[in-house]
Amino acid sequence: MTSLIEFKLFAPYNKEAAVIGSFSDWEPVEMQKGDDGYFRTKIELEDGEYEYKFRVRSKSWFLEEDEWVDIVDPYAIDIAPPTQNGILRIKDGQKIVDTYVWQNDEQPLPPDHELVIYELHIGDFSGGEDDPKARGKYQHVIEKLDYLVDLGINAIELMPVKENPGEYSWGYSPQHFFAAESNYGSTYELKHLIDECHGRGIRVIIDGIYNHSNTDCPLTQIDHDYWYHHSPTDPDNSWGPEFNYEHYDENLDIKPAWQYIGDTVDFWIGEYHIDGIRYDAARQIDNYDFMHWIVKKTKEKAGMKPCINIAEHIPENPAITNLEGPMDSCWHYSFYSTVVAHICGDRYEPEELKDVLDCKRQGFLGATNVVNYLSNHDHQRVMVELGERSIVGEAAFKRAKLGVVLLMTAVGIPMVWMGEEFGDYQPLNQEASKIDWTLLAGDNNKHLLAHYKGLINLRKNNHALYTENIEFFHEDPESKVIAYVRWNDEGSRVVVVANFSDQYLAGYAVPNFPKNGTWHEWTGNYDLEAGEGQILIDLPEYEAQVFVK
Repeated sequence: MTSLIEFKLFAPYNKEAAVIGSFSDWEPVEMQKGDDGYFRTKIELEDGEYEYKFRVRSKSWFLEEDEWVDIVDPYAIDIAPPTQNGILRIKDGQKIVDTYVWQNDEQPLPPDHELVIYELHIGDFSGGEDDPKARGKYQHVIEKLDYLVDLGINAIELMPVKENPGEYSWGYSPQHFFAAESNYGSTYELKHLIDECHGRGIRVIIDGIYNHSNTDCPLTQIDHDYWYHHSPTDPDNSWGPEFNYEHYDENLDIKPAWQYIGDTVDFWIGEYHIDGIRYDAARQIDNYDFMHWIVKKTKEKAGMKPCINIAEHIPENPAITNLEGPMDSCWHYSFYSTVVAHICGDRYEPEELKDVLDCKRQGFLGATNVVNYLSNHDHQRVMVELGERSIVGEAAFKRAKLGVVLLMTAVGIPMVWMGEEFGDYQPLNQEASKIDWTLLAGDNNKHLLAHYKGLINLRKNNHALYTENIEFFHEDPESKVIAYVRWNDEGSRVVVVANFSDQYLAGYAVPNFPKNGTWHEWTGNYDLEAGEGQILIDLPEYEAQVFVK
């Protein structure tokens, strides 16, 4: 069948535009501009797949005045890898992304306070383990989902999956905001991954880059200063042309950057059924009005489904998540920097530790306002940090386990960077650096993985760890011991006693213990009696013990 298919390009102050494509032997088809700023034309096409671009007289200052340029549709939903043209698919006379049919939309998904997030990069997570040069695909993540379920993960955070140029990228310079990264597979396969996650009760959060774009993003070629700042507003943190969220077009009564990014967010939630967004460089976006608007938009589009909005604002600022702030949560950078310094033995500052274990002391309002982590894609792995201080072997794994106890029992949402759970030690590298699954053959690695599993399971089963309740009931600066209790209103309690020294503390008395009676020590799997307000334990160096009631 053939149908009239509309092509449109928003270029309100450009003089002329045309569409070119495989359907016209790449000869230009003229487009007419309406009062709303859109160039439009309709072409009769049969069902099928076509490649196309727009040709427009540019208004960008770095090109000749009114110079004709060929650009990919800024709203292209797929890019042809060899040609970098936009792809148009038509079925039954309608434009489609693909033919995927969702299977698991009715599955319940965990609320924000129950989340244990796993951050991963599709290309470096899994796939072709026998070939270190092989890059991972969406399908390879599906093959590892049962592993993640066994670990206890109920949310994955995907490093950017929007189309970037080249064969390998971390994705932080997006060129095509509506197109999924084709190096990882098709749009159909990305939807299949997300659907399979939902079928296992795993939410999918994507890394959204809304501060800037790649220099070759089509919008830069149409009319650069209509969507972007003319020059960087923060030259020390400039990663590409920066969206100008202050610019208001009085003639059309719109804010161009708001409109484009708002359409992007609508598309990804509606088309890919994602369950949250992590906002890169929120401090550089620096516009609470826009962020309030975009967060509201995500909630409206998600409807009854949970949708979390997490800011990367470094250094973190509690205001971004509080009553007047736009975001649900933010990455808790100070947790990372403080805990890693303490498990590495760089310093011992108990007040600093207490501040990051109880984010309320820093001004955050509750347990879902921070995402805690020991590492992420921006930082060296814990094993690398320890190795740089000549802490290796069992001693390194021991300290990593101490860090995990703090991660899983602090107030906030815990996040695990891929491979941390079994002690991967790939250095920070924006070139290809796949995690090493063969490490799981090692005993220390297996024990660390079991430690992660157990603590995540404890968090899921003891809802004291879902709350914002925490009290530090014992501090011993000389021995570098700190103890705290987490609790809820149903009587669940978790007590953590942590030794940040290199001394084995035999027969150590922990006073002011929250409640007398029998407690179960989780790490050693034994019962212990608390009496007269204290317990007596052996507390090895750089170790935490976890007591549950």
